[in-house]
Amino acid sequence: MADKPRVLVAMSGGVDSSLTAALLVHQGYDVIGATMQIWEKDQENSDPDSRGCCSLSAVDDARRVANKIGIPYYVLNFRDMFQDTVVNYFMAEYSAGRTPNPCIACNRYVKFEGLLSKALALGAQYVATGHYAQIMYAKDRQRYILRKGIDLTKDQSYALYHLNQHTLSHFLMPLGKFAKTETRKMARELGLSVADKPDSQEICFVPNDDYKAFLKNRIPESLKPGNIVDLTGNILGKHQGVQLYTVGQRKGLGLAVGKPLYVIALDAERNEVVVGSDQDVFASELIAGDLNFITIDTLEEPLAVEAKIRYSGTPAQAMVTPLGNGQVHVKFATPQRAITPGQSVVFYQDDIVVGGGIITKTVK
Repeated sequence: MADKPRVLVAMSGGVDSSLTAALLVHQGYDVIGATMQIWEKDQENSDPDSRGCCSLSAVDDARRVANKIGIPYYVLNFRDMFQDTVVNYFMAEYSAGRTPNPCIACNRYVKFEGLLSKALALGAQYVATGHYAQIMYAKDRQRYILRKGIDLTKDQSYALYHLNQHTLSHFLMPLGKFAKTETRKMARELGLSVADKPDSQEICFVPNDDYKAFLKNRIPESLKPGNIVDLTGNILGKHQGVQLYTVGQRKGLGLAVGKPLYVIALDAERNEVVVGSDQDVFASELIAGDLNFITIDTLEEPLAVEAKIRYSGTPAQAMVTPLGNGQVHVKFATPQRAITPGQSVVFYQDDIVVGGGIITKTVK
């Protein structure tokens, strides 16, 4: 019927997005399935295990599901956008000595902003994804809010802190109220061929999940040998490029000093990897920029929150204070391990996402 609301479902070929499409069909939406073409031409036959979230081989799975549930299905070309906003960003951040989160960049620029523009152009009112998070309209706040998924072991709200009111008003995430075990059970009951397909874990554009080999192949000119130093500047050894190290790393340093040492900072300007004790890896304060807030328009005064500094991290009590220059100062009640520039810090109050930003530096 013409009065059915039309929704474009981002189908990655996995169980979550497949069930999302099936549920929305059962709920009476006019559903269109679409997979974003983001792989490069030379990758078209390089995914034999079908593990990439938007790989060429995933198209077959998505198309089979679309045929099963009786919806039209398309492959939309997002190759250039993905290259510009995700792959190039990934390489630029590593070149600057920061550790990026490409999945957050992909969510922000491709899956949400890019796909929403395409969906609206196709006459759809909504875009739906298989994320484990909840979008709601809070009448008391007169704005949309983002909440954690019911299944906290699968909650993906950390990677969605960048969503704004316009985007939230056009997105559906029906799996946020289910546990992953329920998702697979429902998919089996509906006869979806991907019901037991393993979840994708790797960075989709990095072959074999080997980011070091990827960087060596793509930006060899930025990998310059330099010194590994301690906190007082003493030279302890040599590295082959600061981009090949991460904050908190212990193994693979090639140092023999009689005690465990950890990477505590990457200094791209000096081309140095700074190491110290396990205790030195901890810090209580950070600065973050590139901010987005969901529950408020802007942060104008200090706010007590729980903050996460990595996807798999545990939220910790913190105070967020605006600095007036597009940045915030975050002070944790207890020291946090391996605060990493380039990663995101996300703020929560109970199960509601307040907002977040990109960590620019650790304050010792």
